[in-house]
Amino acid sequence: MTRMILIAIICGVAALTGATPSALSQTASQAEYRYAVPLVLAVEAATEAVRVCAQHGYQVTATVVDMDGVPQVALRGDGATIHTAESSFDKAYTVVTLGPIFDFDTSGKFFEMTKTSPYAPRLSTMHNVMALPGAVAFKSKNAIVGALGVGGAPGGDKDEVCAQAGMAKVADRLPH
Repeated sequence: MTRMILIAIICGVAALTGATPSALSQTASQAEYRYAVPLVLAVEAATEAVRVCAQHGYQVTATVVDMDGVPQVALRGDGATIHTAESSFDKAYTVVTLGPIFDFDTSGKFFEMTKTSPYAPRLSTMHNVMALPGAVAFKSKNAIVGALGVGGAPGGDKDEVCAQAGMAKVADRLPH
């Protein structure tokens, strides 16, 4: 019964927002697949993201969220200001909660979607949703199972490069 309600909600959101059938099937498969990124990999990915940004002189925070958008790891790099924690979380939360519905795996793709979709700008005003680049999805068995968000570089595009580096560090150790 719960699964039927979930599918009805997903279909309703899709009808209102124009989500694609592939996005719907990915969301349905995500509802069936549960995976938690191991803590050691989450810490390693966040550490690598902070390290890469620091090499470029960017003082950032990196946050890993699980499939439910709950923070698993938050690493504030040396000198990173307090607001970087919020932006790194919001970017990761956006990817993990909206990515499966709208078929994006980076917050940069959501940022681009806000320029073309009549619905995306409204979605970006929701609590904890941020339409800026800087987060990438952890994917396992073709489902988004978490996300790594970075905040603090002078531009979300730079944050996203650091997030990609963190993800690349652990991607081959996630179940395929």
